[in-house]
Parts: sequence; structure tokens; C-alpha cells
Amino acid sequence: MTFRAALLAVSLTLGVTVEGFTAEPSAPLPSFAALEAAGTRFGTIRVVPLDIFDTTDPQENKRLFRLANWLHIQTRPGVVDRALLFQTGDPVSVRVLEETERLLRSASYLSDVRIRPVAVRGDVVDVEVETRDTWSIEMGASVGRTGGANSSGLRLRDYNLLGTGVMMSIGQSKTVDRSGTEFEFANERALGTRTAIRLSHATNSDGQRDMVSVANPFYALDKRWAAGVKLSRDDRIDSLYTAGNVSGQYRHQESQAELSGGWSAGLINGWVNRYSVGLSRQEDVYSLVPGAPAPATLPSNQTLVAPFLRFERVQDRFEKELNRNLVGRPEYFALGLNVNAQIGRASKRLGSTDDAWTYSASISRGFEPQSDHTLMVAANLRGQFSNGQTLRQRAGVQAQYYRPQSPRWLFYAAMSMDTLTHPNPDEVLSLGGDNGLRGYPLRYQNGTRRALFTVEERFYTDLYLWRLFRVGGAAYLDTGRAWGGTDAGTGADTGTPQWLSNVGAGLRIISTRSAFSNVLHVDLAFPLNAPPDVKRLQFLVKSKTSF
Repeated sequence: MTFRAALLAVSLTLGVTVEGFTAEPSAPLPSFAALEAAGTRFGTIRVVPLDIFDTTDPQENKRLFRLANWLHIQTRPGVVDRALLFQTGDPVSVRVLEETERLLRSASYLSDVRIRPVAVRGDVVDVEVETRDTWSIEMGASVGRTGGANSSGLRLRDYNLLGTGVMMSIGQSKTVDRSGTEFEFANERALGTRTAIRLSHATNSDGQRDMVSVANPFYALDKRWAAGVKLSRDDRIDSLYTAGNVSGQYRHQESQAELSGGWSAGLINGWVNRYSVGLSRQEDVYSLVPGAPAPATLPSNQTLVAPFLRFERVQDRFEKELNRNLVGRPEYFALGLNVNAQIGRASKRLGSTDDAWTYSASISRGFEPQSDHTLMVAANLRGQFSNGQTLRQRAGVQAQYYRPQSPRWLFYAAMSMDTLTHPNPDEVLSLGGDNGLRGYPLRYQNGTRRALFTVEERFYTDLYLWRLFRVGGAAYLDTGRAWGGTDAGTGADTGTPQWLSNVGAGLRIISTRSAFSNVLHVDLAFPLNAPPDVKRLQFLVKSKTSF
């Protein structure tokens, strides 16, 4: 038997157990878990970037696929190498290998990742990191329709410019709120470091938006420090809606700045504690729009400059699943406890318009009530406290439940509830076709409280159209309500039921070979208890990040 034949004869396992081979063809290596137990260290680390299509597979050895491989610039090995959480001389760690795979798979320009040992020399193991690229250039037009409103766009974006991992984009878009041109740039590992740089500039029909961010974040569980600065400003016209129609407009000039630094002792017994301090500044200026319908009340201008303290606690517990929010592609669920809390103190002496405490917090946790069943729950809170009163507070809870019935069928249920306490006039909770109630116009109901419940029967086919597209489908029921406040949208006075419901069904299509592989939703939704002004059929086309 030849060495090559021996390699092909032995299966390779990913995740906790990744099998490999010694220089002897018939002698398989122990698992990474066994290598870790033996105190083995990493030796030579070889990165092997692969083309988009595997032309050794007869089904992918097609003229079009060969052309795509030829046109595509492969990811440079150094880009992957700098993303690895281990290096030559480090002790073998299954946990670090799993986290490395998880982080690499989160990169949009990679569709697959395989880490395997290829040789053992005493107490040293040589490792091969094999990655497969996606088609990273997004070029063309897009159209969408949700809540009875159309959107469109033209964009040229490269998620992996010249194989460097840099994202650059320029495009035009038109939505129900505005049209404009936007430029974006992002480099997650600038100058060969872990420093992430992001820039964006948009010139819109109603104003301008700019953002710049430079940060060295807590990119891994065992990262010991982080620092960053972010600046943004946004000049736009915001609209208030009643029954899906614009009832008021105002100009909102918003600017934000944040400087922060953090430290951590790293991962200890499966837990990470992180501490950060910083200074934030937020300014909101409001004015009327000449010729536009004025809101009932114009929000008050506000500036808050606040030093802050932030705490984060993360549990290292992740599970890899298939056919949940995507089709035929691994997904990672953070089942561990994740807590994030921040408190700041704004002062007039620092230039604030008010003396106020600012606060925010979030918590999430995953559960597995039965084998393969997953329940994800989360809660969040943010607001201000000034002069003995809670202001601009928003609180919410969310839950998602996944119950596989077979490899192809899954029952999904979700709920979310949100509430506002003493909000500004511009702060409102909307519900409609653009945010969960698919059978109704966008922003159909508005208020200071909102509840939404969804159940879906999902189907994941084994169709792999042209080796490019995975296909699924869903039948669903949505029911929800937004209420409270001075502008509650629709209510009993207009003959509209307070609780609104719809049923529907649709296709889910995901491009597995492209970096922009969001899930395309094509839906038909039917309102169940709608008033006469709502169409009996809503047609929706939208690209989302999940099923």
C-alpha cells in the first residue's frame, strides 16, 4: 500500500477527536484528546487554503466551477495563520482547537475548516489547517419587499480583497426611509496584528452618516486585554408611523464617541471574567423638517458624557449543530451563561446636559431540556436614572426553542417581549411586516409595549442545486401586539383588533459557496384578523442572517 493510499484509507474526525497519520502509512495517530493527555506540543503548522470548488469531485469538475476557481484569489495562508489561537511550541489543547475552528468558521470568506495532525515526532505533533474559500465578490442588484414596502440596491463588495481578509464595499440603496450611497472598509487584522479597523461613510437623501472604529478586542476566551476607540455621527430624518402610514417626521442629529480599555485573567475553570473602563459621549439634537408633518412632541436635545465601568462574565460552553438557522452548514450555539453589565455617571461638569446614571445589562443562557432539543433565552436592559426618576429605559426578554423531529424536519418557537419606561417621544416599539408580523404593513402598530410569538415548522431538503444553493422551507404562525403610549398606532378606536395574527409559508434559499450567504426568504403571508385597509395577501422577499 502506498503512503497516499494509506492516507485515504483512514477517516479523519473533526472537533474533540481529530485523527491523523504518522510517517508510517498504516499507523493512525491518536486523537487530539490523547495527544493533549500525553503532553504533546505543536510542531510545524501548515495552512492549506483550498479553492471554492473541489474539482477532484466529478460533480464539481465543471467548466463554470473551474472558471470561478481561476478568477478567485485564494485566501493567503498568512491570513489564516494569524487567526490561529495556537502556535509552534504551545501544548496541544482540544479546547483551543475547537475555539479556533469556531472563530475561523465565523469568517464569511471561509466555507469549511479542517484541523488535523499529519505527523508525530516524539512529543511534537505537526498540524495541517485546511480551509476552503467562498466566492467573496458580491456584485449586482438586489430587491426586497416586506410589510408592503419595496427596497432595492446596487452594490459591489469584496469580503476577501485580494485574499487578504479585508472587506471593501461601495453601493447604492433605496428603502422606505431613505436612499443613498455608502462606502465601507473593514480589516479585522490590520498590519498583521489583532487590531480591527472599520470605516464607513454614507451620503443619503436625508443626511449623512460616518463611522470609524479601531479596536483590539477580546477576540478569544483567553485574551488578557482589550482596547478601542469608536466615533460616529448620523444626520437623518426619522419618521413616526400610525397604521403603517407616516404620521410625523423630524431631523435627528446623533453623534457618539467611546474610548475604553479592558483586562482579564483569562479562562479559569471554564469561566472568563472581563473588566473594562472608559469614557463615552452621546449627543442627540432634534429639529422640525420644513414641509413635513410635525410630530405631536419634539424630543428634547440631550448630551451625556459619562465615565463607565463594564463587567462581562462568559462560560465556555458551545455546541455545534446542523440544520437549525441555516441549511446544511454547521452552526454554533452559545449554551453557557453570558452576562454583560455597564454603569456610567454623566455629569454637567463634563459637559452633560443632565447629571444622570446610565446603565445597561444583558444576560443569555442556553439549555438542552432533552437530547437535541435547544432552548435559548436572553434578557436585556438599558436606561438612565436622573433626579430620582427612571428615564428612557428599555427592557426585553427573548426565547427560542428548537426541537428536531427528524434530520429534515424541525419545530421552532420564539417569543419576545419589550417595554419602554418614560421614553422620549422619538422612542417607540413598532410591530409589522418588517419586524416579525409578516402579514401586515411595516410598523403597523406602535407603542411602549410589544409582544410577539412565532411558531414554525421548518423543512430542510437535501437539494443542492447546481452545487451552489441549499433549499429549505417553513410554514408559520405569527401573533403579536404593540400598545401603550401617546401614539399607540392602531387600536379599538379604529376597529383594529389589539392582537394581530397571520399564517404563511415560504422558501428559504442559501448560497453555500458565497461569502454573502444570507438566507433568502420568499414568503406568502395571510393576515387572520385584519381590518379592511390591510391586504389579504402579503408577498415578502428579504435576505436575513438566519432561517
